[in-house]
Amino acid sequence: MKKTYHMAFVTAPGRIEFRDRILPDLDAHSVLVKVKAVSICGGDLHIFKGKHPFVTLPVPVGHELSGEVLKIGKNVSIVKEGDRVAVEPAIKCGKCIFCRRGEYNLCPNISVQYRKGQGAFTPYFVVNENMAHRLPQNISYEEGALIEPLAVAIHAVRKGEIQLGQSAAIFGAGPIGLMILLLTRLSGNKEVFVVDIKGSRLEKAKELGAMDVINSSRQDPVEYILNKTGRLGVDKAFEAVGIEKTLVESLKVLTMGGQSIVAGIFENPDIQIPVNIFIQKEITLMGSQGGFCRDFQIALKLLEKGGLKPGEIITHTLPLSALQEAFELLMNPDGRAIKIVIQMD
Repeated sequence: MKKTYHMAFVTAPGRIEFRDRILPDLDAHSVLVKVKAVSICGGDLHIFKGKHPFVTLPVPVGHELSGEVLKIGKNVSIVKEGDRVAVEPAIKCGKCIFCRRGEYNLCPNISVQYRKGQGAFTPYFVVNENMAHRLPQNISYEEGALIEPLAVAIHAVRKGEIQLGQSAAIFGAGPIGLMILLLTRLSGNKEVFVVDIKGSRLEKAKELGAMDVINSSRQDPVEYILNKTGRLGVDKAFEAVGIEKTLVESLKVLTMGGQSIVAGIFENPDIQIPVNIFIQKEITLMGSQGGFCRDFQIALKLLEKGGLKPGEIITHTLPLSALQEAFELLMNPDGRAIKIVIQMD
């Protein structure tokens, strides 16, 4: 008889349920991971609200995970049983021109595990060996669960090609926005503004090195940043919220020839932007999807070398039995819960 186990699903807006699953057989290149820690992603919150633009309920939830390899397929050579790993949740076709040249983040058929029926809030997770990355010994399972969101932030910063001495504005002080802040500060950039509506998140941004923070529920961030920069604006802006207002603001704060990078997921994709601003200021708007390919390896290397401490954004660690509570904490408008990690053991 095959082993059964539970997996968390969002079955209706605001509702988490656990459903029975049957442990599948491993193919030759798959590994079975005993899940140790999972962090809740902003995308998970979109699902929890029933407003994720690419997902239809019910759907399993969770994709930022780390764990221990319990079993390997007969042809697996990259990892072995007992290895501590972080899981890259991407599913690629492996056949298109982008996959063949090592840019599978551009694969037209790329997906993530939860869209294919496998969420991470569960005891067991099956993944191709290429997507199981060994954790250095100095990285805890909790930090390992942050590798995926850190890779997302790395991808956005790399797309922005931010250079030493450039200024930046980050719209959104959630986990991705705060990780972008850490990376810009690591790059030696001191003139970094962070915009949010939640005071507690702005306090965290200040702790992590933001030069200035702006509560956009109390003052106009565009005027504030323009005044602070002598009306020049900033070189780079990062949109990590996913709403029309912050996207437009990220364009308006740019200097001539500046660039805005969009990392947020828009629950309402039909928005209006002042298109003439692109001509008037010769600015660029660029999208950033996920943290795949080299971004995952860069994230691991940064943590291994001690150059970055993303664990500083973890505000809560809770057991799996408190998963519903964890989602509700993150939905609380006080914003005190920034990043919650679920400990599976």
